[in-house]
Amino acid sequence: MSINQRPQSGTNLLQTALAKPYHYRRSGRYYLRLRHQGATKGFFTLSLRTTDKATAMTISQEILQTLKAFHFDNPAATWDELRERLVDIAESCLTMAHGDGSLVAYEMIHDEQRVALREASAKLPLSVNQQRAVSKALEILEAAQERLEGRSGKLVEIVRDLKGESCSTPVPLSPSLSVLPSKPLTFKAISELYMEERKDNIQASTMRDVKSSCEAIGAVLGDLDMKTHTREDMKNLRDKLLEDRKPSTVKKLLTRLSTVMDWAVNNDYISKSFDKGLKPTKGADSSREAFSQDQVKALMAHAKTLPIDAWQRWALSLGVIAGTRIEELRQLTKADVKQVGGVWVIDINRNHGKTAKTKNALRVVPLTDEAYGFDLQAFREFVDKADSQLFTLGAGQFSVLLNGTLRDVLSLNADRTQTFHSLRHSLAGAMKAAEVPRGTAESILGHSSGSISYDLYGAGASVEVGRMAEALVKAFALTK
Repeated sequence: MSINQRPQSGTNLLQTALAKPYHYRRSGRYYLRLRHQGATKGFFTLSLRTTDKATAMTISQEILQTLKAFHFDNPAATWDELRERLVDIAESCLTMAHGDGSLVAYEMIHDEQRVALREASAKLPLSVNQQRAVSKALEILEAAQERLEGRSGKLVEIVRDLKGESCSTPVPLSPSLSVLPSKPLTFKAISELYMEERKDNIQASTMRDVKSSCEAIGAVLGDLDMKTHTREDMKNLRDKLLEDRKPSTVKKLLTRLSTVMDWAVNNDYISKSFDKGLKPTKGADSSREAFSQDQVKALMAHAKTLPIDAWQRWALSLGVIAGTRIEELRQLTKADVKQVGGVWVIDINRNHGKTAKTKNALRVVPLTDEAYGFDLQAFREFVDKADSQLFTLGAGQFSVLLNGTLRDVLSLNADRTQTFHSLRHSLAGAMKAAEVPRGTAESILGHSSGSISYDLYGAGASVEVGRMAEALVKAFALTK
């Protein structure tokens, strides 16, 4: 980290409060720029030494809190005033609970704080009391690093010293360290720690949904300290979410809340969670609406007007006749279109780094020739001409363009009650109307706990695929 001091002539930067901090990226790395209110030229630029936004924001917040502790807008601050701030810093470093992810983050945070304070001590016109406080703060941060390694003795002594207690006395601390005050722990902070730990085990599309859900919850909970939250706080959260969201959406958000809060309890960030039993039941069915048969037919009629080599034609068609999830569809390769027991299928698998939502999503889905006018032979020609991937767009662009096509063709509302995912609901409805056995329908959609994908090459594979193919033929026959 470097601090660039560019004070205006004749201006003491310590005599004015800091303006709102400004963050920016350069060559992928995050920086924090600070200036004092009323100053147009003087500023500090701090390199946060990371390309990860969440980590950068955490480091930035800690630096700002550290700087605030030294009364930079009050050079006349007394030692007692500064000592109170130092006690807060030391006790927070001593009592904060850490997981593996935050241990790594705070090693970096403490390093950045120490460099910043050393340069501030050398370059800024600090008062005697401020210099004394900076010196003690450097001791605290050095001891905090040792505490991260499991050696808290030096930090305990610093807390005692700052509180005016003798280090040589054998009398235990009062109050005990277990009840010393610590900084509030917001849901935003908890969710960031959760996502950092889980990032390697959650696929990117799911992580985007996790982040979006947590941001929505965090916006309502704000600065609430989750270590001391109550049942009433959680009920207020639910009621606030229901003000401008459908019950089904709130149900999903509260499910995410429970996942994060359970993780926080299990990792000892909080002692108890009061989120259970909050989910709304009335009107909480899925907000995703199936397409009507007229809409499905209109969509397939449009698809058939597209050239045989147009990827949109086959993406729309497979969504209609196979009910695939959009990411399952995007990852299909040439090798995934095959015959099993004489039936042409698409194989949803995790080969060559592909991802799947769950193990149950691993399956094969028969392709029904002539369903809504689907041309199997033309599709096979498209596959034969493909290099490896059937669809070459990235996840974001593929989803945007495909859902955009649906909205244009069917003149859909912007409320997202009908999207590409609605095609799965349409296929499920068609199979239900045809009285397809539930287990067979679940195998086709990838919901079954006994998915045939586990026995794809076994003796019974062709029998199972044949049964699914017959079920789909029966379902599509009723749509004509």
